[in-house]
Amino acid sequence: MSNLTLAPGRPTLADRLFSRSIVMDVILVAAGAALTAIAAQLAVPLWPVPITGQTLAVLIVGSTLGAVRGALSMVLYAVLGIVGLPVFSDASHGFGVIAGPTGGYIVGFIFAAALTGWLAQRSWDHKLLGAVASFAAGTVVTFAIGLPWLALSLGLTLEQTLAAGLYPFIIGGIVKALLAAAFIRLAWFGVNRADDRNRDLQA
Repeated sequence: MSNLTLAPGRPTLADRLFSRSIVMDVILVAAGAALTAIAAQLAVPLWPVPITGQTLAVLIVGSTLGAVRGALSMVLYAVLGIVGLPVFSDASHGFGVIAGPTGGYIVGFIFAAALTGWLAQRSWDHKLLGAVASFAAGTVVTFAIGLPWLALSLGLTLEQTLAAGLYPFIIGGIVKALLAAAFIRLAWFGVNRADDRNRDLQA
């Protein structure tokens, strides 16, 4: 196993599925950005902030890849959109999206993926409650950055900001955190079962 990697520290789900190497890290980072881009197109139009599948993808990518690779994946996602690829919600792109009302949420994805990845490297995602807490924390980070950005971009009051950028997304955020936690927990269950079968075969 190569010691050269973008993911120093404790292994995550990706490390149980793939060997650690710089090439595999690059592939995983790119795959995480691609998953987020696809999820961004699953959107319910709402102004100024649409409801999308991005947050769900961010949580899964962060937890699966770990802090460094998860954050790099979201940086790549943002850069791809800035340079012109239609990866943002509603196939939008360009620096104007980042500078606009929803830009803070995209920046928040980087920190959310880093946090959920950091917690995953400490095995929070091995248990359902830990995974839920991890993904809830990641969701909070996204809003903590996205809401002030939204307010400054549109000159909104606190109440207007919460009405436009938080209240419509509370239930969806909870559902996404639960779905991500269930997915990760199921994935770990499958990996552990496979390890048990391999040990039985070798015994």
